[in-house]
Amino acid sequence: MQTDVLIVGAGPVGLVMAIELARYGVAVRIIDKAPERTDKSKALVIWSRSLELLERSGCSAALVDAGYKVTSVNITADKKPIAHLALDKVPTAYPYGLMLPQNETERVLDEFLNTLGVKIERTVELTHFTSSADSVVSTLRHADGSEETVETSWLIGCDGAHSTIRHQLGMEFKGDTLLIDWVIADIHLEGFPRTPEINIAWHSDGVLVTFPIAEDRYRIIADAGTAAEASAPPAPPTLEQVQAILDKRFPGGVRASNPIWLSAFRINERKIAEYRSGRVFLAGDAAHVHSPAGGQGMNTGMQDACNLAWKLALVVRGVGVESLLESYSAERSPIAEQVLKVTGRVTDMATLTGGMAQSLRNHVASLLLGLSPVRKLAADITSEISIGYPNSPLNAGHGLGHDTPAPGDRAPIRKNEPTTSAGNTPRFALFAKADGIPSDLLLRYANILEPTLREPFHPSGLWLVRPDGYTALAAKRGDWNAVTEYLDNISVNRTRDLLSASSSA
Repeated sequence: MQTDVLIVGAGPVGLVMAIELARYGVAVRIIDKAPERTDKSKALVIWSRSLELLERSGCSAALVDAGYKVTSVNITADKKPIAHLALDKVPTAYPYGLMLPQNETERVLDEFLNTLGVKIERTVELTHFTSSADSVVSTLRHADGSEETVETSWLIGCDGAHSTIRHQLGMEFKGDTLLIDWVIADIHLEGFPRTPEINIAWHSDGVLVTFPIAEDRYRIIADAGTAAEASAPPAPPTLEQVQAILDKRFPGGVRASNPIWLSAFRINERKIAEYRSGRVFLAGDAAHVHSPAGGQGMNTGMQDACNLAWKLALVVRGVGVESLLESYSAERSPIAEQVLKVTGRVTDMATLTGGMAQSLRNHVASLLLGLSPVRKLAADITSEISIGYPNSPLNAGHGLGHDTPAPGDRAPIRKNEPTTSAGNTPRFALFAKADGIPSDLLLRYANILEPTLREPFHPSGLWLVRPDGYTALAAKRGDWNAVTEYLDNISVNRTRDLLSASSSA
């Protein structure tokens, strides 16, 4: 069978990419040089917006069943409360952060991908590729040393921060490594109050963040001092060193035991400028890495995949124009830039030194986060439902007010409303009243538009919503020309052409 897309890297980003493409009927292969999936917890949190997007493929339920729901974030300074962010008030079907170790996330996604008829090819490594105007020819090395040459229409690099594909493309990974050592530990804690909360403790000695995982198991992240320029990477901490940090920054008899994973790291903040080079794309850590503050990294990569997959599926299936693909980098690159800025600022704030600076930080943070609108904004940013594409080249029309979505906004998700249409082709949804609609409009665009209308967000307007749930077009009620013009611009409309040919005959 001909392969349309080769995906390199079977971490969470590569798996989501494969799921999204496979469910749209795109022939994919997904390879990974590792003999088995990771046994480390690594990335831990799946946020609300990622779960909304993954619901469209049907795999959110299995992730939720496997995870632990965290409904708030507490921030304290020297044990005094600074802020309480309520995630359970976020307007979504998933009002929480889902705590799920990366090895479990990969297991669930892998099993779901298998139900779509796609299996990861392990101990297979991409060693070289050549891209032309029509295809990509890749050389794959198997575990026994044999090599295979495979030709595909597209190549997607989900192969992590040390991406082979990015290196071969010669793309500059711009950014810095922050000279602060960090410790990370997945351990069991005794004497720690079991609540569905992430706790961020600012202490005069440094920051301590605790994430509940399951039963008495927790993730702990703490800074461990500045590092010298060009110094060796930090060594993993011992259990005794972790206990010493707990004793100092979280006094009260909390005892650490039975470590599952102990590691140390320095934060890299890096990003490429463009996510596409001809027929080759990059996603996830291959395109951007940043501070783990806020747990945004894996989610940003998963959402890269959800953004690219529907566009690529339309092009592969001959339904969408190839220029759709130009919007991938234009939309996702600014999101990574924003994540870099936000997580960088959060890290800087958490690692402030000096009594006066810390005291000022605590006072200002308490003042600002004491305001309800600021807390709501912080919760929306944390859960990622505030992500949008206001400057997307795919946007058309203008915001209509009435608290309705503007082009580029996440479209409201209403109770009991389906998040996706039937069939294996990505389709836009039209939220509009039927009055005055051209009798053949839905039929003319049947290959890219849902066959039935949905209730508009306000009686005065109409909205065209993309397959990934973002608003593409907002127009006044009855402006059917805006709809047809938009769909004409993005689609290779065979249905329309057939109808025209039939009427001419």
